[in-house]
Amino acid sequence: MQSMSIHNLGCYRFVPLTDLPQLRSTLRAYCKDLDLKGTILLSPEGINCSLAGSEQSVETFARYFREHFVHETLDASEEKSLFKRTLSTKIPFRRMEVRLKKEIITTGLPTLKATTKGNMLPPIELKTWLDSGKKVLLLDTRNTYEVEAGTFEGAEDLHIDHFRHFANAVGQWHPDQKDTPVVMFCTGGIRCEKASTILTELHGFKEVYQLQGGILKYFEDCGSAHWKGDCFIFDERTLLKPDLSEQTPLPV
Repeated sequence: MQSMSIHNLGCYRFVPLTDLPQLRSTLRAYCKDLDLKGTILLSPEGINCSLAGSEQSVETFARYFREHFVHETLDASEEKSLFKRTLSTKIPFRRMEVRLKKEIITTGLPTLKATTKGNMLPPIELKTWLDSGKKVLLLDTRNTYEVEAGTFEGAEDLHIDHFRHFANAVGQWHPDQKDTPVVMFCTGGIRCEKASTILTELHGFKEVYQLQGGILKYFEDCGSAHWKGDCFIFDERTLLKPDLSEQTPLPV
């Protein structure tokens, strides 16, 4: 059996950024020195990272990220969900890229800012709600091909091909139940940051929650409870099981 020696790190932050070409050069050089591979997206609204390398290199970058892009004090649950860590047998990226984008998560609404966040719901608390049968609207904010790989039992799929279609699709979703609590989830949490604003400010939903740290943090804390299938991820591993191991071979 191959050793799970490669450390994978996912993290993002909505934070105002300026002088993006210089920041891109700085991050390229820093990641090259650490021998990391993966993708970093930069935009005026923030940063989104998916990286892989040795444990030392990944943890060095995590400290750099925490120091340079997180400017406020985090509570314990926020700190815990800041980084999504997994292991793999090989680096699931072919190169190191730092890209400049208009948005780090594309909504098709360029003036929309991730300013109205839903209440952060820790994974353990969501599991408790689902264990007890609490009445909520459980909303998968991901694309249909991701949902088909796996999702929470009873979650609703908006049948979108890209997140830029989310705002229109959710406008037709349960217009008569806007007072019912909504719990949204996505792979690592970033899409829910924008989705919260869309649900509350554009469509008038009253009680909106985001799964803190996304599906990957739920897997880490709760395993497969209330989940069916695997989780689609955007690197060469493609699918992760609820124990955060790679799903191989890829199902046909």
